[in-house]
Parts: sequence; C-alpha cells; structure tokens
Amino acid sequence: MSIEIRDSPQFYLTAPSPCPYLKGKQERKVFTHLIGERAARLNDVLSHGGFRRSQTIAYRPACENCKACVSVRVPVADFIRTKSFRRVQADNRDVVSQMRSATPTSEQYSTFRAYLDQRHADGGMADMTVLDYAMMVEDTHVNTQLVEYRLSGAGLPLNRQGEGPLVGVSLTDVLADGLSMVYSFYEPGMAARSVGTFMILDHIARTQAMALPYLYLGYWVEGSRKMAYKGRFLPQERLGPNGWDRVEK
Repeated sequence: MSIEIRDSPQFYLTAPSPCPYLKGKQERKVFTHLIGERAARLNDVLSHGGFRRSQTIAYRPACENCKACVSVRVPVADFIRTKSFRRVQADNRDVVSQMRSATPTSEQYSTFRAYLDQRHADGGMADMTVLDYAMMVEDTHVNTQLVEYRLSGAGLPLNRQGEGPLVGVSLTDVLADGLSMVYSFYEPGMAARSVGTFMILDHIARTQAMALPYLYLGYWVEGSRKMAYKGRFLPQERLGPNGWDRVEK
C-alpha cells in the first residue's frame, strides 16, 4: 500500500532528557505535527515507519547510542491464543467492551487518576488534571476512538446510561492498515484479572473483525519491565533497519 503525501512535513529533534524506561540512559525524539487535512494520511505513513501519536504530535525515538525501543505490531490473522491468554479471557468473561467516539468523561478520568496514582505515581503523567485528560482524548486530527470496558451482570450498580462499572479504557487510532493502541488504563483493583492483557486481546479481535491486518502496540523495550508484556503477543513484527521482521517466539 502506498500513500502519497503532497506536503512535506517538518521534523524536529528534542533535547536529551532522562529515559523513562532504562536507568542511566538519555532519550531524544524526532517529531512532527499531525494537523489539518493531511493528518490522517501522514499518521498512517508514520505509524508504518515506527512513529507513535500523542495528541497532534507524531514522534519516534532518535537516541544516539541506544536502539532499545523497537516498534511492535501483531499480524492479527496469525495470532496464537495460548492457554494463558484463554485463561485471561475466561477470567474476564463478565467484561464487555464498546468502541465509541473520543469524548472524555468524568468517569473515565476517575479511572485514569486511580491508575496513575497506583501504578505510575512517579511518571511524567502523574500531575495530569481532568483538563489535561480531556486534551489527551480530544486533541486529535485523525480517526480516534475510545474503547470502554465495563463489568456486566446482575446486581451491579449502573450509571445513567444503564451501563455497569467502568474498569478500563483504551484511546485507539483507526489506521488504514490496523488499529493503534495509543494509551490504555484500567482500574488498579482489577490488576489480578490481567485486564491490560484482556484489552489487547479484545483489540486483536476487533482488528480481525474490521478486516485489518495489524494491531500496533507501540514500543517494546528490551530490558524494561514496563514494556516486557508486549513480547508475549506472538507472532509479532518488530521494526528493524531493513523493515518489519517477523518474530515467532
């Protein structure tokens, strides 16, 4: 698939800053803006080249002495659901998901806030306010959706829309060749259920149902415990110097 971009985007390089994944390392990023009518097509091309989106910015690592950050995508038609994955799905059989427009809610922010406080209290997003969260969701010029995950079943408290408790959310871009999980979070009390894994499994199924070939998971970082989970979704493709390389195990 080839996509023509008429207007050449301008790229910029950030100053070095401490790496959030590998202790003692410095990171730099190359980035460009995703705005206007060209944003969706440009996002498709850049995602294929290993870029990630954050609001109206597309970026990728450009570190001088480190190549640890590797873009990962899952060819969903070949994905293997292991016994462990099937167990996660069984443990979350009472969780239902729905894709809806990228509209932030106070309910989402409450879950987002609990997730940050419990799991990323010392991270770069720790101080995000409800307005910051709204910008993260709404500030997009591409096809962005929210996938909400809720408990279902008798006896549960319901919101005004008659929906069960919110347990997870994924901010997801719809690309020409797949879905891209931009940012996901979940109720920390659900960690024992592996809700984060369940959300990825659900996105693989969604990508298959949409007849799209790939689910983009962002960066896998060898040596980082935070990113190790991405290596479990096999087979997968990792972006190397000569293009996407298939990894079976």
